[in-house]
Amino acid sequence: MDASGRQPWLRRALFPGIVYSIVGIVFGTLVNPSVSSQGRFMWRLAAWVISAAVYAAHIGYEHFRMGNPPRSTALHVAVGVAVGAFALAVAAIVHSLWAASGNLRLLMVALVAWPVITALPAFLVALAAAAVLARLTRSA
Repeated sequence: MDASGRQPWLRRALFPGIVYSIVGIVFGTLVNPSVSSQGRFMWRLAAWVISAAVYAAHIGYEHFRMGNPPRSTALHVAVGVAVGAFALAVAAIVHSLWAASGNLRLLMVALVAWPVITALPAFLVALAAAAVLARLTRSA
């Protein structure tokens, strides 16, 4: 069996990660100084809502469609979140180089820091949500 057959969940985790990064980049460009503070708040809120929907859908997909136990579900969801955070860190570095601004050394740290600080809480929340789903579906 080839490597892609052993871990198809990794490919499934890439899709939400890519969506997270696209949402972050697109909505980040919409939040600029020319927009009013209320407008910036609304764009940020929209990005959070879309990301939360992707997160919940990923948990649901892993639990209901794939039938994964809570720990596997949480791990797969956390990897998707980490991929999104890593892609956003890469985008921040590219933007920094293009705009000739920012602290490149700190942004290089972000390549590791952002995935870690987002994946850990994502894992814990997904673990709790998947455990509740497992308990509810078992009792139903």
